[in-house]
Amino acid sequence: MTAQNHVPSLLTRVGAVSALTLAAVGGTLLAPGASSEASAATLATKALNVAASKKGSPYKYGATGPYRFDCSGLTLYSFKKAGKKLPRTTQQQYNSTRHISSSSRQRGDLVFFHSGSNVYHVGIYAGEGKIWHSPKTGSVVRLEKIWSKSVWYGRVR
Repeated sequence: MTAQNHVPSLLTRVGAVSALTLAAVGGTLLAPGASSEASAATLATKALNVAASKKGSPYKYGATGPYRFDCSGLTLYSFKKAGKKLPRTTQQQYNSTRHISSSSRQRGDLVFFHSGSNVYHVGIYAGEGKIWHSPKTGSVVRLEKIWSKSVWYGRVR
């Protein structure tokens, strides 16, 4: 159904002024259950912005911020600041996400690098084939192109 089909019920439920305002600003009404996807997108965007704000922070094995990070420490910290608790390790984070295809990936999804069934690195998808991550000792949090085809994607729920 289109939004126009809902106008009469909108008028009776929210009043003519509210419905017209909604139409004028191009608002959308979410179907039941859709709010969880919308809140997941907001959560992911917040986490992505937190990770980006940590650009240049040094890598330190086992660190979870706020000034130094390892890879899963950056994702844990970013989602925690966005309001969602993640497990500590890369494998635990992979196990706790909803696994999605590369064609379904969105900004803010987690990108897991793997060798066979072993997940060994994680970053936050930034769009255009890039991730924010904390790569390795001697490096810093940075935006980088995904360099491998051996990746899986997970959406934080």
